[in-house]
Amino acid sequence: MYGELPLLVGSASVAGFTLQTIQAAEVPFLRRKLGIIFQDFQLLTDRNVLENLLFVLQATGWKKKEAMVDRCKIVLEKVGLQTKDFKIPAELSGGEQQRLVIARALLNDPKVLLADEPTGNLDPALSDEIMVLLREIAREGTAILMATHDYRLIQKFGGSIYKLQGNTLQLVKDTGIIA
Repeated sequence: MYGELPLLVGSASVAGFTLQTIQAAEVPFLRRKLGIIFQDFQLLTDRNVLENLLFVLQATGWKKKEAMVDRCKIVLEKVGLQTKDFKIPAELSGGEQQRLVIARALLNDPKVLLADEPTGNLDPALSDEIMVLLREIAREGTAILMATHDYRLIQKFGGSIYKLQGNTLQLVKDTGIIA
């Protein structure tokens, strides 16, 4: 979906890129339109919250420090971490670390968020908090594709639910976004 592996069968388009014909030189541009929420956080442990975010912006071609800091402040406020920018990841709770990962995924205003078990390491209350945040992001126009094994979240938050079995993706239920 993000250009790591070639599409062997069928057709797919992601954020305006056709995966059957995408060229290697186009893959970085596709990835800039995607936000990825990793299950295992993948935070830079030797840098504080702000530095973790600035690193991503620098790596994706941002040049102006003031604009980068402003963008970081916007996404930190969106995820409720505006007062934690000086903390290192080890000083954050699991829920705060997950919100930092979401902030990082939102930095480049993605069209699509790929979320790999975004609540996998959290208790039910924190999982619900993260799902509410993801629902707000979806309402603002970002598509979210989330993998989860948490049936409780599926029941509570709904959405378009697909099941991957073998090599087949099947629509199970489409409840839309729950208000």
